[in-house]
Amino acid sequence: QVQLAESGGGLVQAGGSLRLSCAASGRTASRYVMGWFRQAPGKERDFVGAIRWSDTYIYYTDSVKGRFTISRDNAKSTVYLQMNSLKPEDTAVYYCAGNSAGVVSPSPRTYDDWGQGTQVTVSS
Repeated sequence: QVQLAESGGGLVQAGGSLRLSCAASGRTASRYVMGWFRQAPGKERDFVGAIRWSDTYIYYTDSVKGRFTISRDNAKSTVYLQMNSLKPEDTAVYYCAGNSAGVVSPSPRTYDDWGQGTQVTVSS
């Protein structure tokens, strides 16, 4: 099983930036996919984006395209979520998730491994 740990959340003003990190430990398959989700109070867990480790294929949800960027550091087994031009509606707990099936999907049910989450708050 893979353990995932997020870091980098915090409080930022609208228009600002944050970078989240998700470090993976344990044995990851070559086709491992790491995704980012977010959940605001009282709402469902929504897909943000995902990256497939083997070919760096990346998929974003429409609401973050052009503002958020996913990248990876192979040596550190870490995936990053760079968030720019943040808006109050980006406020949520952000989770990283992983699956070994190689499936890049917006459905949380596709992912087997989950981090503990990190809070991102954007003030207006």
